[in-house]
Amino acid sequence: MKSTTTIVAITLFALFPVAFVHGQGSPKPTAGGAAPAGAGKRTDVYHVHFTKAALGKAVQLGDWLKTPDRSNPMPDHFIVLRHQDGDAWDYVVITHMGTKATVEAAGTTVPPDKRDLSEWHTDTFVNGPSWEEFTRAMGIDADSKSNTTGSVYSVSYYCPAPGHRQQLEKMLSDTPSGRGDTTAGNVLMQHLEGAGWTFLTIARYNSWDDFATGEKTAVAQTTKPDSPWFRLRDHTDFHTDALTDRTAP
Repeated sequence: MKSTTTIVAITLFALFPVAFVHGQGSPKPTAGGAAPAGAGKRTDVYHVHFTKAALGKAVQLGDWLKTPDRSNPMPDHFIVLRHQDGDAWDYVVITHMGTKATVEAAGTTVPPDKRDLSEWHTDTFVNGPSWEEFTRAMGIDADSKSNTTGSVYSVSYYCPAPGHRQQLEKMLSDTPSGRGDTTAGNVLMQHLEGAGWTFLTIARYNSWDDFATGEKTAVAQTTKPDSPWFRLRDHTDFHTDALTDRTAP
């Protein structure tokens, strides 16, 4: 991933099996009743880069973002998602940094022909699951990525209400129950440094049909006072949702 901030990663990995759940505006169950990946031990550091393309530069920006940066220790450890519906950004790039990351004063000079591709961007360090678990949940592991090009990703971030951080995290982390979930993989991450949100969730669906089926079931539950839709609003100051497809890898 290309970023305006220099990040030097130290690549020590720890592998802990997990799986995740979340959805548009409210958490949802995941197949098999497994807890969200990153809901327990968040062992690794990731860099999250939201960016809005400058006018007329969306194609060029997208091409640049999905080009591996060979100066990074792990140049292929990233995913690029492209906005389809929801929030104002156009792309989000999530880059795996290992178990530690540092920022150096020297910085990285953005190539002159790339400086005007983005209108604005935000950069945030988060902790999350191991790269192995992340890739499996997002369908980009070696065994899956060729078969998951049609996946749909729901990307959401949350800021808890004062005094409600633990309750919100518990809600996003609970082992799911019930029926009707159609997600194929989920990830939960937590802010370390950067933007104003606290938690980031990504839910992957195998197809738009699967997403629509899951939403139809979820919407039917919102009439119940104890539904996730209402409970989320007991603990959250704000949240945003966006539907995306994957452009890399």
